[in-house]
Amino acid sequence: MMIAVGSDLAGGQRGNMSDRVILDTNIFVGAGFNPRSSSAKILDLIEEGSVALIWNDATLREIEKIIRRIPKLAWEDFARLFQDEHKYTHQAPEGDFLQIEDPDDRKFAALAQATQAVLISIDDHLLSQRANLDIRIMRPSEFLISHQA
Repeated sequence: MMIAVGSDLAGGQRGNMSDRVILDTNIFVGAGFNPRSSSAKILDLIEEGSVALIWNDATLREIEKIIRRIPKLAWEDFARLFQDEHKYTHQAPEGDFLQIEDPDDRKFAALAQATQAVLISIDDHLLSQRANLDIRIMRPSEFLISHQA
C-alpha cells in the first residue's frame, strides 16, 4: 500500500514526524563517498526500518539521475531504500517554494510540506530558507541528534 493522503502511512497509521524523512540528493552522494558520515548513518536507519524514506516519482527521478552520473556510485546500492509503501502518490505542488533558488530543490520541499516529513539536506539553497518555510529542514547531524532524543 502506498502513502495516499497527507501524512498517513500505509495501513492508516500515523508515524512520528521524525520517523519519516525526505532525503535530498546530496545525502545519497555523501553517504556513497563516506560510509562513516551522518548521511550514511541515516541510510542505515532507513535500511533497518527505524526511519521511513518518503519519496515520490519526482524526487526518485532526480536522485536516480544524479547518482547515475557519478561514476563511483551505483544506483543499485540505493534503489532498495525506496519502498513502495512509503511512496507519496498525490500532487506535491512546488509553487509555494519559489523563494528556493534552485528549482530542482523545490520538489523536495513540496514533498516535505505535503507529507509533513522532515527534509534532510546539506544544500545551502534549502538550509538558507529554513526560517522562511513551513517545513522542517535539518542537516544530517541535526537529524541524528533529534532522532536519538
